[in-house]
Amino acid sequence: MSETLQPAFERNDASGADSASTQTSGAERKRGFPAPVTILTFVLIVVWIASFFIPSGEYKHDPSGSPIAGSFKNVDPPLDFKGRVEDLLLAPVNGMYGIRDPETGRVGPFNKGAMFGSIEVFLFILSIGGFMTVVFATGALDLGIHHLSYRFRERGPLLIAVLTVLFGALGSIKGWSDETLGLYAMMVPLMIALGYDRMVTVAVVTVAPFVGALGSTINPFMTGIGSSKAGVTIADGMGLRLLLLALTMAATVGYTLWYARRVKIDPSKSLCGIGAEDAAIAGADACPPGPLTRTHAIVIGLVFFTFGLLAFSIVPWGALLDNAAVDPYTDKTINSPLWWELGWWLPELSALFFVMAIVVGLVGRLGEEATAKAFIKGVIDFTGPAFLVTLARSVSVVMTNTKTIDTVLHAMEGLVTGASSVAFVLLTFLGSLPLSFLVGGGAAGTALTMPVMAPLGDFAGVDRALVITTWGAAAGWLRLIVPINAILIAGLALAKVGFDQYVRFIWPLMAILLVIILAVLLFGVAL
Repeated sequence: MSETLQPAFERNDASGADSASTQTSGAERKRGFPAPVTILTFVLIVVWIASFFIPSGEYKHDPSGSPIAGSFKNVDPPLDFKGRVEDLLLAPVNGMYGIRDPETGRVGPFNKGAMFGSIEVFLFILSIGGFMTVVFATGALDLGIHHLSYRFRERGPLLIAVLTVLFGALGSIKGWSDETLGLYAMMVPLMIALGYDRMVTVAVVTVAPFVGALGSTINPFMTGIGSSKAGVTIADGMGLRLLLLALTMAATVGYTLWYARRVKIDPSKSLCGIGAEDAAIAGADACPPGPLTRTHAIVIGLVFFTFGLLAFSIVPWGALLDNAAVDPYTDKTINSPLWWELGWWLPELSALFFVMAIVVGLVGRLGEEATAKAFIKGVIDFTGPAFLVTLARSVSVVMTNTKTIDTVLHAMEGLVTGASSVAFVLLTFLGSLPLSFLVGGGAAGTALTMPVMAPLGDFAGVDRALVITTWGAAAGWLRLIVPINAILIAGLALAKVGFDQYVRFIWPLMAILLVIILAVLLFGVAL
């Protein structure tokens, strides 16, 4: 297992983000499918062109900053042609560290206000890369993965099912997404050693949490904020969301196991390919592993401690247990009364991985120079996936600076007004797809849409909690395939799975999930 770090996420060629999207089977890709950075750039340009044809507009806002239904009005375009060109060229920069001016709402690199860019996610991914590379440099995790894969060599389906359900539950409860990126370095070699391919890793690590978020049960960042903006409690609609979660997770587990079994029986069925390097890993791990030393055990313990502390520190305990409010932009609870809540988010987690990289280097006896070199190498290797995150954010920058997001929201408002209950739910689901594409289906997107959409359900006889569930299901379903989903694109880059290969894998599951979602939503209307 001494080479498992390489196939997991190495990026040694000079193409940066492009290299992060190349195929990992060891064979050169023969198709001319665009790299993720090309796809994202194309989407950015298309959205920029579309903004010329979408009228600018804005809602009035209440004291909490939420848009007021029925208050939309068209406004003059805030940018002339020169300004729009400058905005396009600066969009990737603003996608990284743009700041939103509270007075004008415009995003720019030299403004004063709230951070709009994804610099926090960018640094978080780099710190994960540095930490995991130091860990692998000790040799402890390679050996630990060998032990785990050997123990589960005949029970791989059980491990896949357990991890899929676990990550799906985390997605439903917490919206587990950014945090998954650090797991690829461990999960890719583990799944390969068990006889599967990298696509199975993507299904477990990234797809499962996204599917779990379809039925966000007590997720304070989606259901919690949506309930607050809609004037209902987080418990309203819980039964329907639990039903949605159970059915969609069952479908995901079944589909993943079907694909994994198919690949293990016949590796040629792999959609992403199994190259010579991957085959060598699988072959090496078929042999009994060597013994774990005390140092190896301590390093592995530190890895589990680090990820355990990550999971504990980001849970908004006050929101889950005591109805504390959650800030949709910082993902932190506001005035939480629970003393044990750490309230950490990406800045603190980046610091955690940096500190623990040093601790692992000391415990693993790498020495100062080897630890530093390993950390920097990891940062370099993860730069490509990190950049994709900021490029994906630039699409929202363009829509924000041209004041066209509220126009799209107003169009959705007009789409559902006056509809019957069944038509309202179906149209809300349909209208949520393009809106979540532009603003995201997370906390910020929910805070934007629910104050407008939830009251409209009253006129159609649709419970406001069902409106929240519909929005979350639509946004979550689209998140499985939309190319501006930064976490998806970064995950594929870390697994070295092509986006076209992923699309071939995910579309049958998305079709199954769509049927389940619509059936559950219509069942909710009938209740």
